[in-house]
Amino acid sequence: MQFTTQMDAARKGIVTKEMKIVADKEHIDIHRLMTLMATGKVVIPCNKNHKAIDPEGIGEGLRTKINVNLGISKDANDIEEEIAKAKKAIEMKAEAIMDLSNYGKTEDFRKKLIGFSTAMIGTVPIYDAIGFYEKELKEIKAQEFLDIVRKHGEEGVDFVTIHAGMNQSSAVTFLKNPRLMNIVSRGGSLLFAWMRLNGQENPFYEYFDQLLDICAEYDITLSLGDACRPGAIADSSDASQIHELMILGELTQRAWRKNVQVMIEGPGHMAMDEIAANVKLEKTLCHGAPFYVLGPLVTDIAPGYDHITGAIGGAIAAAAGADFLCYVTPAEHLRLPTLEDMKEGIIASQIAAHAADISKKLPRSRERDNEMSYARQQLDWDKMFDVALDPEKAKTYRKNSNPEDEKTCTMCGKMCAVRTLNKILEGEDVRILRQ
Repeated sequence: MQFTTQMDAARKGIVTKEMKIVADKEHIDIHRLMTLMATGKVVIPCNKNHKAIDPEGIGEGLRTKINVNLGISKDANDIEEEIAKAKKAIEMKAEAIMDLSNYGKTEDFRKKLIGFSTAMIGTVPIYDAIGFYEKELKEIKAQEFLDIVRKHGEEGVDFVTIHAGMNQSSAVTFLKNPRLMNIVSRGGSLLFAWMRLNGQENPFYEYFDQLLDICAEYDITLSLGDACRPGAIADSSDASQIHELMILGELTQRAWRKNVQVMIEGPGHMAMDEIAANVKLEKTLCHGAPFYVLGPLVTDIAPGYDHITGAIGGAIAAAAGADFLCYVTPAEHLRLPTLEDMKEGIIASQIAAHAADISKKLPRSRERDNEMSYARQQLDWDKMFDVALDPEKAKTYRKNSNPEDEKTCTMCGKMCAVRTLNKILEGEDVRILRQ
């Protein structure tokens, strides 16, 4: 029996090799997984032309996944540096990489990335249009936007961010409801500008069925972008954001009718007390489709530390039901991230995702934590490093200090509570002042 997409296969009762891999990773019954996929609550972004991929599932009942953004810009266009960052992100077990390159001919970089990446690859095709066609924004034709999506599909891109919810209706809502930060989505701002310059409807909305046909052909997962995501906590949960979310819910159902897998992208900046309600609202208006959030950042005053503000928001969002976290680095709002910035962002997002999975009581989510606790109880430093999210940093911290008792650390020394209890429970004397 033939199938077009992973969703189509699930609906037909066909078990694909990708489903088997995901079910094994997630410790979930494969028939349960197929039911979630058939109803759109889980996606496996896996383009038929991405041969190197190690498939991952995103959605209800699965581990929270993280995405790493990278790519070149006109001001920072060292392709080899971005390749090095991508390889490090994969080494650090990031499940997804989005190539957000927006300068020149990006095809060579993208093809090289897809060729070696075991992580799923995402793009925002509109970023590629200006460089590919060598045209100013106003001059690009509606069909040319769609042709770029097809090109990315042919190359093996697993998911694409498409701001189809930024239509004439949502543009009117935005103009009637002024914001502190206006539209901060790069793709959303380009489409808003294109519509204003040309007096036409958003091509991705007007020709949505054609877009779906392209996605179905290559099994590209459609990540419906939030053009009206808040870029400041002052703008969160406003009319523009909610209006667009309602449109995305309608587009989700249209996509499912063509067996196209869908994710919904969510807010970037939001006060902590609004996050859980926003996750619930997305799950309701978008019929349980997986939720992909940037952060969210819970305060606007921490440039240089936004990986922390993003991890706080990400943990709350994921614990409330968000499925996919887009990492935030210390360089957010300041510059293109360096390799070190990227590493900091990955670890912060992994902490948020893992903490949320414990909260959601996912199968085996506490195993690694229990391993760490046992290693600490045994004062087994090598095992602690093995279990740590970032063994390299932990080893460096440890190496930079020399406690009197090599089993302890320089914080407590021989007053270490673990050392004391181990000795007492083993019937030994506790000597602190002498050997």
